[in-house]
Amino acid sequence: MAKIPGKTVRDAEVPLGGGRITFGVVRIADTVRRPTTASSAFVADLLRHLQHHQFAGAPRYLGLDDVGRDTFSYLPGRVPAKFQRWTDIQVASVGALLRSLHDATRDSNLTAGRPVVCHHDPGPNNTVFRDARPVAFIDFDYAAPGDPLEDLGYGLDVVCLL
Repeated sequence: MAKIPGKTVRDAEVPLGGGRITFGVVRIADTVRRPTTASSAFVADLLRHLQHHQFAGAPRYLGLDDVGRDTFSYLPGRVPAKFQRWTDIQVASVGALLRSLHDATRDSNLTAGRPVVCHHDPGPNNTVFRDARPVAFIDFDYAAPGDPLEDLGYGLDVVCLL
């Protein structure tokens, strides 16, 4: 994996809140750094695939920094600190975003014989909003081969609980 050139990674680190599972996520300039996990290799492959297929609703994987953290492009916008009620327009927008994600992975070598790769955690806390609209997903740690209905079901469960 490529090393990220530039300043010492500890320079200008801004901790990013909201991480309920992975601690130590920071922003440095226009990048996000996070400790590697068991899913890091799959997530890197997935994000490279999504970039190749011009899916704009996910960060770009940039490699490992000089202390071994996964490095991603920073997606400007707002990520809710906690669950919030979705408007009808937001529900429709996130549905279209999920469909685009699934379409970009359909028939790829990442699906392991399943129809698509699912995010498996596409709630508001993993969604970047701009102008109050969902535009991208972050935190692909639970991404795995699956059926599109798995993400749809998760999304409906979140919407119905709010």
